[in-house]
Amino acid sequence: MIKTYTTLNIGHFHTNYCEDFWVTSPVTKNQQLIAVTDGCTMGTESAFAAMLLGKILRQIAKELYYEDFRLPSPVPLDLKLEEILKRLFSRLKAIKNQLGLDTHEMLSTLVLGLVDEQSLQAELIVIGDGLICYDGNLLEFEQNDRPDYLAYHLGTDFGAWYQAQSQHVSIKDFRDLSISTDGIFSFKNFVSPSEQKKEEEIIDFLLVNVHLSEHNNFLERKMRFIRERWQHEVTDDLAIVRMITS
Repeated sequence: MIKTYTTLNIGHFHTNYCEDFWVTSPVTKNQQLIAVTDGCTMGTESAFAAMLLGKILRQIAKELYYEDFRLPSPVPLDLKLEEILKRLFSRLKAIKNQLGLDTHEMLSTLVLGLVDEQSLQAELIVIGDGLICYDGNLLEFEQNDRPDYLAYHLGTDFGAWYQAQSQHVSIKDFRDLSISTDGIFSFKNFVSPSEQKKEEEIIDFLLVNVHLSEHNNFLERKMRFIRERWQHEVTDDLAIVRMITS
């Protein structure tokens, strides 16, 4: 059995909208789509882009779930992940044209995963920046504040774009898996700067430590502990999805 936990937090320096978003949605009886998105602060109304990607991914997950219910057929996780991205790519292109959107209105990073809860396997892709943590192993994807956003490529051929992607991760037999936006690196202690925690301590507390995981609001409790006990504020928006086997 796998328990899934989520948290979404607006950054201290963001006053109007949270520009991150998270998604968890079943695509078959034993498979789960997970994603976190992070709208570009320098883009136009970037909270919209992060939400748009998330809403489309939920729609695609529902479609796949109904398709599998009607005509179940085993498809390798990597091929199914590619199919999800292909549908996302197509719908983003259609929406861009229908609404007359500018590219800068659609800028968002994406960490997307497909998890088989029975075999404990996962296929993930990071488009832009983000963090993957599994069983204590950290995989940070950082593009020097110049993420190669999906929206930049909507005018190109999907197949060619997908083949050029290098930020793929395949995981087998995991016990603890998390995906996070890069807001996890932005915690600051404004009250007592001398007591600033290291990034590694905060990441370990949120993505490795399992204390309080018996609670459904496990990550929310941890965020509250960081704010109230450690007196740290997250300065950038933060979205996390964490899956722990029991």
